[in-house]
Amino acid sequence: MLRIAIQSKGRLNEDSMQMLAEAGIKLSSGKRTLLVQSRNFPIEVLFLRDDDIPDSVASGVADVGVVGLNEYLEKDCCADVVKNLGFSKCRLSLAIHKEVDYTGLDWFNGRKIATSYPVILRKFLKENNISADIHVITGSVEIAPGIGLADAIFDIVSSGSTLVSNNLKEVTTVIESEAVLIATPGLATEKQEILEELLFRIATVQAADDKKYVLMNAPREAIDDILAVLPGIKSPTVMPLAQEGWCSIHTVLDEKCFWEIINKLKSVGAEGILALNIEKMVL
Repeated sequence: MLRIAIQSKGRLNEDSMQMLAEAGIKLSSGKRTLLVQSRNFPIEVLFLRDDDIPDSVASGVADVGVVGLNEYLEKDCCADVVKNLGFSKCRLSLAIHKEVDYTGLDWFNGRKIATSYPVILRKFLKENNISADIHVITGSVEIAPGIGLADAIFDIVSSGSTLVSNNLKEVTTVIESEAVLIATPGLATEKQEILEELLFRIATVQAADDKKYVLMNAPREAIDDILAVLPGIKSPTVMPLAQEGWCSIHTVLDEKCFWEIINKLKSVGAEGILALNIEKMVL
């Protein structure tokens, strides 16, 4: 049995539970339950505060855990990052009052910076030879400059709307963060095998993300022109249709280039184009 630590509530909890569901892992959703066992996979979920997850994995209380890279780096614990998960993305940035004339990192020399991430900030300042006073604060860090508690803040930024509402502007991004899967070093063989299966399932879900399975009909003489347009993962599949001189072409496209490619396909003779979502893709 593999024990995975997941944040007990919030966006990271929702994204983590969705990841497990898409990987085919079924869990009961009991309220106020700290430990839940899967009904169809040798895994149990331990629900914890996000800042408790790194130490829990490092100490072996949990075998693996889903946590923001920012929390992992802040705890500086003895656990291994085994996979970037691609969701719950944010960044850790320095921000100052919007009316301040920012001249570069040297501006922070002699300033007071409020943050909930002193370890990461201290390392960054040292690497850049900046001498600043770090004021550790929990909760609403963004209000610190407005009430005279600090000259700047170092905090998580997602959309940036919180900064704007507090008359702040982002001036330097220190870390790009996302959810990562961390593991206790030296897992037992049985648990490592379960982890490998979990990683395989996650990889198949990630491979299908933002992908479309596209089918189209086309006259046989247009095949070469259509194949020249398609950037599929491998050579597209071409199958004859009952109608003489026509064929069906199947491929996979990235969502980001879908509309551009579709218009090109139409221009070279493709018809009856059908696009389907992909749940899983084994490469």
